[in-house]
Amino acid sequence: MDDPPPVVIVGAGPTGVTAAALLARHGVRSLLLDRWEHPYPRPRAVHLDDEACRILHQAGVGEEFTAISRPGRGLRLLDPDHRVLAEFRRDPAAGVHGHPPANMFDQPELEAALRRAVAADPLVSLRGGVEVEDVSAGPGSATVTLTDRGTGRRETLPARYVLGCDGANSLVRTRTGAAMRDLGFAQRWLVVDVDTEADIDAWEGVHQVCDPRRPATYLRVGARRYRWEFRLLPGETAEAMAAPQILRGLVRPWTRDVPFEALTIVRRAEYTFRAQVADRWRTGAVFLLGDAAHLTPPFIGQGLGAGLRDAANLTWKLAAVLAGGLPDGALDSYEAERRPHVTTLVRLAVGIGRAMTSGGEAGNLLRRVVAPRLAHVPGLRAKVLDSATPPLRRSALRRRRGRPWALEGRLCPNAPLGDGRRLDDAAGSSFTLVTARPVEPGTAAEARRRGVTLVPVQPASPLGRWLRRGGARAALVRPDRTVLGTGAAPALVRAAPPLTRPTGDPS
Repeated sequence: MDDPPPVVIVGAGPTGVTAAALLARHGVRSLLLDRWEHPYPRPRAVHLDDEACRILHQAGVGEEFTAISRPGRGLRLLDPDHRVLAEFRRDPAAGVHGHPPANMFDQPELEAALRRAVAADPLVSLRGGVEVEDVSAGPGSATVTLTDRGTGRRETLPARYVLGCDGANSLVRTRTGAAMRDLGFAQRWLVVDVDTEADIDAWEGVHQVCDPRRPATYLRVGARRYRWEFRLLPGETAEAMAAPQILRGLVRPWTRDVPFEALTIVRRAEYTFRAQVADRWRTGAVFLLGDAAHLTPPFIGQGLGAGLRDAANLTWKLAAVLAGGLPDGALDSYEAERRPHVTTLVRLAVGIGRAMTSGGEAGNLLRRVVAPRLAHVPGLRAKVLDSATPPLRRSALRRRRGRPWALEGRLCPNAPLGDGRRLDDAAGSSFTLVTARPVEPGTAAEARRRGVTLVPVQPASPLGRWLRRGGARAALVRPDRTVLGTGAAPALVRAAPPLTRPTGDPS
């Protein structure tokens, strides 16, 4: 290539394409490489929380995602006989981040929307039908070796940075010498996706059957789409259990009188749910994102969302480094922030999975006694339904304050503003200073020079109350909507690195 883009992304799944879209928002060109010409047509991920929806909004597909998604209705715990142990209903309305707390969707539809977005962006190039064979990581650059699957032509591409978004069997991870660290969870499950016009008269939230012998999950994904997941016992195969005469019995507690023949099986596959996190996310100029960096059981629905968070965390930092606003070493904050965060969520998923499905008959008895009381424990219902993820750990790009209620490392709410917009609409892809106090003209001029968006708020407004609860006068919000620091406005503005080169800068 005569003018190679600075970033090469290996893998054009949702994480990789989102990373490309976010880089483009910062004015950074990228090249997406994938072995397939088209997205994988079968459904996989089916849930994203409101925090992840904000990332899709930034990537330019927020409205399309809203059109293809369905608000989640909550969680119902069932005993082995499908009697309700506990129910946690979720409000489908938009929450603190401007989106429903839980959103069900069909992954191929999301991937199609993302592909349309980057296809219309001149800063993103996508090459399908190529096999990436090697990635070489240097201290300040990298190379990618690939073969065109159609012509057999072999190429070596230079890049300032390479993002490995190539999934659980990541070649990029292998080539950089990173390895998955196992967190002690592996279960084989049969996953069945169904399309039907029949009316399956079942509560529309997630059903979790708490059965140590045959735990199961049911959820409605869309107007016609449903998913079941059944744990496979030793010696069972997905092929055998998906046979019509067996599958009919597995789904009957939900389908009841609906003829099995009215269900169109979209996909039936065996998955091994694993809990793993890579021991190294950066090797020189090469980074791991998404399933290449971490795998989680599905019990809290954070698999794809974690990959989107990786993309949101890393892309603005790459833009700042390429613009000269940050040193290359600042990119170490990616792993420093993301690895502890995702490890916490993976461990939470493992713990919840075991609590709902393990323990034999003793576990069943304990759940029958405890689960019906859970919904009445003060504050627990809100905690179960809360979609908030933990704050980020301290890093070079996340200041630390000792108070447990401090805002640093937490997401700034996507609250409504006085002009009818929400914060994300006003902030765009820039750093944002949220302040409940007037900003001096000199500070406002410095903010304009650095590309910092000023968001003045009234003390009684949602963001004004948010600042007050955090004990802050002003907050500097990063492009990934994480609070970098709080304090006086002038110092915060000076702490924001430029994300693009100044006008006229020839470098």
